[in-house]
Amino acid sequence: MDYRWRCQDARGRDVPGDETHFATQTDAESWLRDVWQDLLGSGVDRVTLLHGEAEVYGPMSLHPAS
Repeated sequence: MDYRWRCQDARGRDVPGDETHFATQTDAESWLRDVWQDLLGSGVDRVTLLHGEAEVYGPMSLHPAS
């Protein structure tokens, strides 16, 4: 099984886009650390990490904490 991010808008609707798959959770988290601002700019509000179809954690907001 692989890891991937489910991206959603502020209303909880899935945001379509390139669905990148990762071999490890660490790889998925490193990728998100690099691209979260791009995702936010493209309309993604929150993400959920999936392992196969099971939720690992999330939804997690991409907005910086104030």
